[in-house]
Amino acid sequence: MSHPLYQTLNEQLGYLTWPLLICAFITLMITLERFALILFELPKRDIWLAKLRQDAATATPEQCQTLLTHLSTGNSMLAKGSYLLLTHREQNRYMREEIINLWLIKQKGKLQSGLKVLQVMGLITPLLGLLGTVLGLIEMFNQLGVSQGPVTPSQLASGLGLAMNTTAAGLIIAVPAITLAHLFSLWADQRCSNIAHSLNQLNLWLEGCDQAMNIGQDSGSKQQKVALKNVNESNKNSTESLAL
Repeated sequence: MSHPLYQTLNEQLGYLTWPLLICAFITLMITLERFALILFELPKRDIWLAKLRQDAATATPEQCQTLLTHLSTGNSMLAKGSYLLLTHREQNRYMREEIINLWLIKQKGKLQSGLKVLQVMGLITPLLGLLGTVLGLIEMFNQLGVSQGPVTPSQLASGLGLAMNTTAAGLIIAVPAITLAHLFSLWADQRCSNIAHSLNQLNLWLEGCDQAMNIGQDSGSKQQKVALKNVNESNKNSTESLAL
């Protein structure tokens, strides 16, 4: 390659130019893909959930069918999970919970996809920088070994330059990679927790709990007490029916 930027990098990084460039490219691609996923999963895409929480009525077949039709075109994970839950609304509550749990495990894997690779990039690049440091020192001592006169700064500049440049390049890649890997992992866990909470609310709503969609929301303690009372009554009725 004869590009001026590549020539400059090659002069500063030596043999480690390509390994560091590959690591930087992989880190950049994973980071952009994760940011795109975060933007795609913004809560404002699930406007239907806010409307459903405002309507505290018990689930009716007509309302479920309307919501099912609306969610069939949704692309967010919450919309897909809700659509899956509504398609199995004829099953009992415990069966629906098992279906959603299996689905959530798969979605969590998707949300954390690539994060292990990002962590590996954060571990490899400092080692590549350390390797560059060793190679730079070897080059410096080789130049000193063939020199017959006194040591001059120019004889040290090339080897020390390679050593410092590769170390800096490795750390420049590693610090954002490790930091973003942990931040993306925290976001994935929080997103899964929020989805699970919303799906549990929807599951209780299908069971006949009027205020289920307001459980855990800042909508007033009175509504939450009513919702919890309805949940307990639903559990009691389910237990009695199983006993019969």
